[in-house]
Amino acid sequence: MTGGHQTLALVLFSGFVAVTLGITTWVSRRRQGSAEEFYAGGRLFSPMENGFAIAGDYMSAASFLGVTGLIALYGYDGLLYVVGFLVAWLVVLFLVAELVRNCGRFTLADVVAARMRERPVRIAAGTSSVAVSVMYLVAQMVGAGSLVALLLGRTSGAAQSWTVIGVGALMVVYVTLGGMRATTWIQIVKAVLLLSGTVVLTVLVLLRFHGDFDRLLVTAAERSGEGKAFLAPGLKYGGSWTARLDFISLGLALVLGTAGLPHILSRFYTVPTARAARRSTVWSIGLIGGFYLMTIVLGFGAAAVVGPEVLRGSNAAGNTAMPLLALDLGGGTGSTGGTVLFAVVAAVAFATILAVVAGITLASSASVAHDLYASLRRGRGKARSEVAVARFAAVGIGVVAIALGLLARDLNVAFLVGLAFAVAASANLPVLLYSLFWRHFTTRGAVWSVYGGLLPALGLVLLSPVVSGSPGSLFPGVDFQYFPLQNPGIVSIPLGFLAGWLGTVTSDEVADEAKYAETEVRSLTGAGAV
Repeated sequence: MTGGHQTLALVLFSGFVAVTLGITTWVSRRRQGSAEEFYAGGRLFSPMENGFAIAGDYMSAASFLGVTGLIALYGYDGLLYVVGFLVAWLVVLFLVAELVRNCGRFTLADVVAARMRERPVRIAAGTSSVAVSVMYLVAQMVGAGSLVALLLGRTSGAAQSWTVIGVGALMVVYVTLGGMRATTWIQIVKAVLLLSGTVVLTVLVLLRFHGDFDRLLVTAAERSGEGKAFLAPGLKYGGSWTARLDFISLGLALVLGTAGLPHILSRFYTVPTARAARRSTVWSIGLIGGFYLMTIVLGFGAAAVVGPEVLRGSNAAGNTAMPLLALDLGGGTGSTGGTVLFAVVAAVAFATILAVVAGITLASSASVAHDLYASLRRGRGKARSEVAVARFAAVGIGVVAIALGLLARDLNVAFLVGLAFAVAASANLPVLLYSLFWRHFTTRGAVWSVYGGLLPALGLVLLSPVVSGSPGSLFPGVDFQYFPLQNPGIVSIPLGFLAGWLGTVTSDEVADEAKYAETEVRSLTGAGAV
């Protein structure tokens, strides 16, 4: 880009940062001392507002940047992410949303601890929530690095590194100053901007091909260099039995993982009733569904208009497909229209990243303060001290996420999110479902369920091609790859459920029938809900 066009891009890019910081500053003037205000925004959001916020929280850099890039590079196989991300919401709607709102207060551990010995359950669930959140944060950091480095015209490692550090610093500011109220409004603004930008790009792509979707697909297949194979299953996941198992593993992780994501579960506590939580989910499904249908058009549009060679040249994992498509649709490099559209899309993508990292950081810091810290203090800490701990935890989590984001900057964003979903489905979902639906579930079963899914999932990732043994690994120079799959879900998810069952049947503890009956009535009717 020329200097003048780059300046224009940076001005548009900086505008969102200024607006969101303004929202945070305005909200920080309100009283944020109570735990309910900091963690749940006072439970004052309407179903529509919360639905937009959930959509803003869920439509992350993995969706906007990573999924589009995967479809552009791998065609049909990239659609797995679209299907998995969307179908997952049926699990949330029918099994989780209303029951979690009735049974919990701020975190996942609140639901489980309602009928178990509190301390071991809170420590296990809090640890798992922080692990999932940090993995999810790493994906957003990688997306930020790829995007802003491209915006600045520098694709060097140093430029991406400084971008990751800057995003980490901003997310800490949002959470520590504004809490849930500021985070929610940032997510609402971001959802509106993201959907608007996606609609504009989708219309422009369809206009480029005169509304002929078949022609779009044929052109994408021709430019991909793969021919008809680009539009058929198997380009990425069909080469061997290992690739096919990876396909199944990823599908399981995406469909089951959403219901175990801490930052999604925490959104159901920001509305006043369970009915509002259910209606929030319906709103979010409509918004998210429309968005993912458009990403299909944009992914194939990037392959047809930009071409896989250019995409790989800019970013090997395809994370810059969306902004490069916008640049071409607006008139190309050097044109004012191309630069403006590129800058708008980059600003929207950056808004996406900032909103999501703020939500994740808030959820994980709540787990540290409300679950880990409160358990270790045995409940003696006051609400204000707990909120202070949450703010300090946000800083620490931000530092860890920045460090890991610097390591993983060359991996695809959607792929990294798939790992986080696998850990969430392995560690959080089994204990949540057992707690809600199994009368005889015990404390040992809950603890074993969490660690029985969490430790294998993390261990298998460490021993997989993601970390070592291949050119695209985090550490390509070493090889301790013993697990052949890139996503551990097919092994770790059943292990989480199995560990919960085994812990329960081998426990001497007798499940409290009265507490289960109370939890069942509360989850289904809302009687006694906070």
